[in-house]
Amino acid sequence: SELIKPYLGSKYKVTEVPKSLIFYMSKHSGPVNEIQWCPVREQSHLLLSASMDKTVKVWDAVDTGCCLKTYSCHSCAVRAARWSSCGRRILSGGFDSTLHLTDVETGKQIFSSKTEFRISALKFHPTESNVFLCGGFSPEVKAWDIRTSKVLRVYKAAVQQTLDILFLPEGREFLTSTDAVSRDSADRTIVAWDFQSAAKISNQIFHERYTCPSLTLHPRESVFVAQTNGNYMALFSAQRPYRINKKKRYEGHKVEGFAVGCEFSPDGTLLVTGSSDGKVFFYNYHTSRIIRTLSAHKEACLSAVFHPVLPSLLATCDWAGEIKIWQ
Repeated sequence: SELIKPYLGSKYKVTEVPKSLIFYMSKHSGPVNEIQWCPVREQSHLLLSASMDKTVKVWDAVDTGCCLKTYSCHSCAVRAARWSSCGRRILSGGFDSTLHLTDVETGKQIFSSKTEFRISALKFHPTESNVFLCGGFSPEVKAWDIRTSKVLRVYKAAVQQTLDILFLPEGREFLTSTDAVSRDSADRTIVAWDFQSAAKISNQIFHERYTCPSLTLHPRESVFVAQTNGNYMALFSAQRPYRINKKKRYEGHKVEGFAVGCEFSPDGTLLVTGSSDGKVFFYNYHTSRIIRTLSAHKEACLSAVFHPVLPSLLATCDWAGEIKIWQ
């Protein structure tokens, strides 16, 4: 993309809150669960989307706003889709309990496997590009190796479902958020794991009685944020014992049972989240105050993601199947 080229060599500038709509993209016929910009900087005009309409799409979301490819390898809703670190493959998983690794150019399946559970979370390992974690409607999270098409390790928790997975820097440890809130205790809501040994490091991280539909890591500081069904985001240390920061709470948006995603801007100054009322909320990371809200969608806004290279370019998606690009 010619628009991205001038930014490739320079340092990321300060993130501004986007004000105007650039593209309105509505080729999906069901809710868009997840969107992700391509992690390869030179190809970061490409946006990936996973939808309940059983498809995964790739868009030119910087220059034209056009859908470039549609992949229809799933027979049920696609709940999770991720770019590989090389940007040439897409990993997807859905309610048909299948995993697919698809070649972006040809649309061919490089790897396919059936799991015993409906998939709701996928994450590639940050340093081992052939390894990923898969979780869903099961007490187990599994680590897979693409090269062998085999499960490397199984992480067993006494939960019903994994809602999200977050690798901590270097990938030696990861966190899972689960729906294990019981009446008498709120432990096991967020569980920390040792990636190599599959040992549980801690399940006493978050003590409030809310599930956490999504987790996100700060790009520069050793902290992470958990989106909660209590209509606020909680801040934690990414170092053991992963203590909650009781002084900071990001509240004002609504979650209301939707899997609303949250993310930091690439410079770490802003925290952005969707909201079940269709708005996008921008919080100052340091003060936890709302800087601005954007009336982005009519239905629940499930995800808002800043572009990795172009400052202040934002993609949002919603329950009606719409994707919008803002600047």
